[in-house]
Amino acid sequence: MLLNANIALCSSKALLVPYSSWHVPRYHEWMKDPEIQEATASEPLTLEEEYSMQRSWRQDADKLTFIVCRAITTGAEDDIPSQAELQAESDSPATMVGDINLFLRIDDGEEGDSPPQIVGEIELMIAEKVNQRRGFGRAALLMFMRYIIQNQGAILDEFVGGGDVDVETVRKLRTGVETAASSEGLTLECLSVKIGQANLRSLALFEGLGFERVSAEPNFFGEFELRKADLSLGGVDAALEGAKVRGFIALPYERTE
Repeated sequence: MLLNANIALCSSKALLVPYSSWHVPRYHEWMKDPEIQEATASEPLTLEEEYSMQRSWRQDADKLTFIVCRAITTGAEDDIPSQAELQAESDSPATMVGDINLFLRIDDGEEGDSPPQIVGEIELMIAEKVNQRRGFGRAALLMFMRYIIQNQGAILDEFVGGGDVDVETVRKLRTGVETAASSEGLTLECLSVKIGQANLRSLALFEGLGFERVSAEPNFFGEFELRKADLSLGGVDAALEGAKVRGFIALPYERTE
């Protein structure tokens, strides 16, 4: 997705930047880990294939991706990031800890006979064990959710305008609004995540933020799907405060491909 190509999300706990070519070598090293491959249901790629994937994700209208980095602040709770502090080294390979993605899809039921809805599926990875259980995942998830909710209209504009959603489906999605404007009448029905049944930490993280299991039993692949329909800014802001994620701000990201 092109929407976030020039935006960085900053807070006292983490920095989120658009996935760019200079992040690929480090990301490629992460994805060589068999445990990460299994957790993300990914096949190993060559470095050139990884570069191609990065370019594709930047262009695809149904994918929104950020790289998660360590915060650029000193760590003080009241230390608020500023443009002056966002430098090229702020998202250098040494600062990278993971990634977070939104995959948009049309959900019209298992049989295709339900009214179509737009669902946004989240994938979150904190790659290395040394960076896990340090609050990066919770901070990144809350910051990402706030960006999605605040920019829902622009995100859906790019999604339905990308050419992969047919005109008739878009018409049905508009909930009765007679307009040609891309996102008018469109809503994101919910955020979704699929988590392996043995991944108790991730289940606890998402359930602690209001995601609810769709069914009591895992699916054929051993995963639970969890969904969150309450996409209010107030709820996310309260969760940010509760997690002591201070000074959330979106800043211009001026590095270019």
